[in-house]
Amino acid sequence: MDKSDSDIYVSIEQLRKLQYQAVGVNFSPRQAVNSVLNGRYSSKLRGRGLNFEELRHYRPGDDIRCMDWKVTKRTGKPHIKVYTEERERNVYLIVDQRAAMFFGSKGKMKSVICAELAALIGWRIVGAGDRIGALVFNDDSASVIPAKRGGQHLAQIFKSIVKQNHQLGASNNSTHASDSLNQSWHKTAQVCGHDSLIIYIGDGNGWNDKTTHLMKNIRRHNEVIACNIIDALEQKLPSMAQMVVSDGKLQIQFDALGKTQQQYQQQIESKLTLYAQTARKYRVPLLTINTVDPVSTQLINAFRRGSE
Repeated sequence: MDKSDSDIYVSIEQLRKLQYQAVGVNFSPRQAVNSVLNGRYSSKLRGRGLNFEELRHYRPGDDIRCMDWKVTKRTGKPHIKVYTEERERNVYLIVDQRAAMFFGSKGKMKSVICAELAALIGWRIVGAGDRIGALVFNDDSASVIPAKRGGQHLAQIFKSIVKQNHQLGASNNSTHASDSLNQSWHKTAQVCGHDSLIIYIGDGNGWNDKTTHLMKNIRRHNEVIACNIIDALEQKLPSMAQMVVSDGKLQIQFDALGKTQQQYQQQIESKLTLYAQTARKYRVPLLTINTVDPVSTQLINAFRRGSE
């Protein structure tokens, strides 16, 4: 395949140019309370901070040193003051470049969209002066890049992404290890520590109970976002009697109507439902990204909806 085709393979220059689109991914100070993409983020604290955020009813576990005794006396009900302060944290990207990501029926390959999304988020974090690290993985191996600041460090992450992206293709002799997704989450847990932001970018292929357990343990001390990249063909098969699918080397022809289409639809819906339910259960924001619309536009719209 032609590796100069930016819809099929990503390049360093392609990721660098996204710096200018990342400028449009804008979060106001007020939105920072809700936006988990801010590195230096405003967090609600049960204690004294920089800025007063709200006055609310006391809840079990609140610090009594933050009680507003005047309001408590006046209303007859315990009230507490909540403040915001500016914190700093590491951001880690889990970038999925497995063989299953080398797919696209419209627009770009999912693997390319994944790389572009990682670059946009990376530029946003670096622009805020914060540290960013990454775990870039495929079916067989993973590259771990520690969290550091600066554009030069981000360029190292880009090199790792492009290297693994260019290994994808029909000639790739990958073992397609089914546990590679879990291994990536396990390695992330070893490096992320506490109070970090973890962003998984992929299609969730192979997600199982073990993955959920690993994610849940990370979520206890960190924030997690999942970006689900999906192709139109994965959502619904076209209504045609015969359909041909190729991996660039081999082809398979099958009947895309009737029982085949119904079974496929049920399988896809089951996967997406499980993904969404898991995200809701553990309060993990789930962003659905398609392969057709500009990634920057989708990212801006996703956080605009989240802040409304």
